[in-house]
Amino acid sequence: MPVIARYAAITLPPMLLLLLAGTAWGGFAWAALAWLTIVAAVADRLLEPPKTPAPEEETVPWSDTLSAGLGVGHLLVLISTCTALGSASLTFGQSIALFLATASFFGQVSHPNAHELIHRRNPFFKALGAAVYTSVGFGHHVSAHRLVHHRFVGTEQDPNTPLPGESFWAYLPRAWRGSFEAGIMQEVDRLDRKGRGPNHISNPYWLWLGGALLTVIAVVSGAGLGGLLVLIGLGALTGAQILMSDYVQHYGLQRLILPNGRTEPVAAHHSWNAPKGFSSYLMMNAPAHSEHHMHPDQPYERLDTEAQVPTLPFSMPIMAMIATVPAAWHRMMDKRALKVMEAAQAAHLAPKPAAQHSAVSPARTETAPAPGPDPQDAAPNSPVVPKQDAPEAAAPLSDDPETDAMLQAIRAATR
Repeated sequence: MPVIARYAAITLPPMLLLLLAGTAWGGFAWAALAWLTIVAAVADRLLEPPKTPAPEEETVPWSDTLSAGLGVGHLLVLISTCTALGSASLTFGQSIALFLATASFFGQVSHPNAHELIHRRNPFFKALGAAVYTSVGFGHHVSAHRLVHHRFVGTEQDPNTPLPGESFWAYLPRAWRGSFEAGIMQEVDRLDRKGRGPNHISNPYWLWLGGALLTVIAVVSGAGLGGLLVLIGLGALTGAQILMSDYVQHYGLQRLILPNGRTEPVAAHHSWNAPKGFSSYLMMNAPAHSEHHMHPDQPYERLDTEAQVPTLPFSMPIMAMIATVPAAWHRMMDKRALKVMEAAQAAHLAPKPAAQHSAVSPARTETAPAPGPDPQDAAPNSPVVPKQDAPEAAAPLSDDPETDAMLQAIRAATR
């Protein structure tokens, strides 16, 4: 089966089932929920991760068509779900299944797909991706992700990068507010460079906020106050899942301060990956996250799932569930994060033969990641953070002394 056909065969069924549940018979919601949970968990053990197509295999037109279809489908599912649940035409069980299945679809399919679309150069695809985020009240992610996250990932200047030892529940409100504010600051800076004021009509935050308001008006008009409550609930859960994906994919992987005082360039070891079979197809290959940060313009089906990068022990959906229990998450991830950080620090501090100083294609490995070319050569606005001495008495980062010592080492290395 062609690679794009596999993406379509896994992403389209839950969308179609949700549309049927919201328009024909609510019982289809149970099938959609099962597809996104039980089937996904079982099939992840059976299917191999996506293989990168051969260079001569033309897939981009088909991949763009699938992404556009999923983007339009998201908007239709949002309308049909709000209408069905707002009208109270389903049984209680069907209503619960439809709400949970729709929220899960938005987090596992709509978000990764919209993320793909906003990275496209085609204005239609960009606008469609922005419409998906705006429809659930998270339009600012378009600005924050492209202008903040990709530039400052792995530093405290990126609100969507979790701090060492930070639980998801502490991270969630900080990242939600921080990404909104950081995104608007970047947009204002862009306007300022063009000689325009912060409230200029070209500020995209007018679209993010205005689009969300139009969505509210449309839902209330068609589904009443009940539909509005559904929209608010779906927006809250979708936003939490978007931030959860950043939390899981970047936990504990901080960019170091190099001996020259510069921030370490973004590299493959600054993201966690989870190249499973079914969930990778379902999430538009988003679990190949290191490759995306290294090649942001690369279409999802051409990301390398076989690269030697930091890898999570389970699939993204399972790791997200574990992250909701901070004690279990820290036991599983703190030592893994420290191992990657120590390897990165050792690679930077290790003496290199003179002949290797001009290397521009270092191997990306989990155990000894080497730095790539300094992004400040291409992006003069990249952060330069002076090295600071560690505080004399750092606040504990974990209740467990051993874990705290590891996390303090990570934090000290990033100062």
